[in-house]
Order: sequence, then structure tokens, then C-alpha cells
Amino acid sequence: MSVTLKKIGRLDRPDNNGSAIMFKNPVLEKISRTHISIPIIMFLTISSVSFYYAYTTTEIGLSIGIPVLLLGFLAFTFVEYMMHKHFFHMEPDTPVKDKLQYTIHGVHHDYPKDKYRLAMPPFVSAFYAMVFYLYFLPGFLFGYAAYLGVHYIVHAYQPPKNFLKVLWVNHAVHHYKDPDVAFGVSSPLWDYILGTMPKKDK
Repeated sequence: MSVTLKKIGRLDRPDNNGSAIMFKNPVLEKISRTHISIPIIMFLTISSVSFYYAYTTTEIGLSIGIPVLLLGFLAFTFVEYMMHKHFFHMEPDTPVKDKLQYTIHGVHHDYPKDKYRLAMPPFVSAFYAMVFYLYFLPGFLFGYAAYLGVHYIVHAYQPPKNFLKVLWVNHAVHHYKDPDVAFGVSSPLWDYILGTMPKKDK
């Protein structure tokens, strides 16, 4: 049975070897790419410093701080899911939405192995750090760093032969079979809760 793939990018099928030219301006083109280590290191550093600051300068103890940190991490998985499903996969029904959707995510569906476009450049995503602080921020940023790391490895490496393989399988289903399922990259939690887990082939 053949499956019709919902159109997300511009290409008829994903190009696993190419890379899109997003901007004619060479400066914009350069800053639209980033090595995965840059945002991961940046967010883990901010997360660690914020956690240390919260622990050493506030009256909030670890008995409250750790659950708040975990709440931040859980909140990130929800934001990741909702952003991926409703913003990155928005219906491009106007020229502005089409350009926005392609620029932020459609290009990734066209070129899923482009290692320099697997994360938004830090200047785009750094505003997250201004929204939250103290224990919630470290959990949220740890979640974001985990998402970046998982997203990178599922595109760059073969799946392991252990329980983590499901992350590779789900993301492959999202890219190559059904883009309306498996929106959680670092965790399938919200796909389970909100009913967007891929159906098992029988």
C-alpha cells in the first residue's frame, strides 16, 4: 500500500546529501547555519550557571528546586511538541506563512541530513533564556540541549541496538512516512498523551 506524504518542503523527496541556499546575502546565509555544539554548549552553560546561582543565592532548597528543575524539563518537552506540531508544521495557506514555514522547518524536511541546519542559530533561539530563570530555566534549557543533541544524532548516526532506537524510528517515520505524527524528538511523551504516536505496522 503506497502512502502519500504530506508536503512539508519544496522538493518531491528529501535530499539526504544536499543543503539549501536560504539567503542571497552571504552574511545572512552564513549566520543561518550553526555547528550543533554551539547551541548545546551555550544552553548547558546557561542552565548550569543559573542552577548554581539559584542554589547558592536563594533560600529555595533542593527539595523544591529539583522538582521545579524537572518541571522546566517537562515543560520543554511540551513546548517542543506543540511548536513542532502547530508552528513548524503550520498550514502554509498564505505566501507569508509559506515562506516562514519553509524557512524555519520545511527546508529541514527537504535536507534532513544538513548538519549545519539541525538547530536554529543561537541568536534566534537565545531569547528563550530571557523568559525563565532560576530552577525552571535550567530544566527548560537542559531539555532544549537534550532535544538538540537527540535531533542531531538521529540525523547523523545509525540507531543503536537498545531502547533508544525508538527515537530514531519515530523521527524517521515523521520525515519519510507521515509528518503528522511523532512531533516529540527528544521524548515521545507528548505523542503518547496527545495521540500522535506512529501506528505500528502489522
